[in-house]
Amino acid sequence: MLKVKDIIRRRITALTPEMGLKEAVDKITEAGVLGLPVVDEHGELQGFVSEQDCLTRLLTESYHCDSHITVADIMRKNPLHLSEDLTVFSAAQLMGSGKPKVFPITREGKFVGILTRGHVVQALAESLEACKAF
Repeated sequence: MLKVKDIIRRRITALTPEMGLKEAVDKITEAGVLGLPVVDEHGELQGFVSEQDCLTRLLTESYHCDSHITVADIMRKNPLHLSEDLTVFSAAQLMGSGKPKVFPITREGKFVGILTRGHVVQALAESLEACKAF
């Protein structure tokens, strides 16, 4: 059975809590994803920042008064995350139930990659094609 670790994007930038909001927006944009995980100096998952989190903060009046907003100020702490050993089908069920479209993937609490809805859809479509071949 196909596992999350078989389809995740491993070479992905992570944010740090002390990073500024502008740098976080730049990194999310460069990565081409809807959000990025926040990790500490040991690579342990601390939070998650989405484009929506950034937009919400950028639209608030406080942003105009405080240009020193950090990732720690806007990140969602203790984000939903998945184990790399979870099956792709189980991940698809979670994503289909209205959960986030992007999940940080961990191994023993450490960030190892991200899984997007696009990864899951592609993997399931490829599995369907493989079944048709038999």
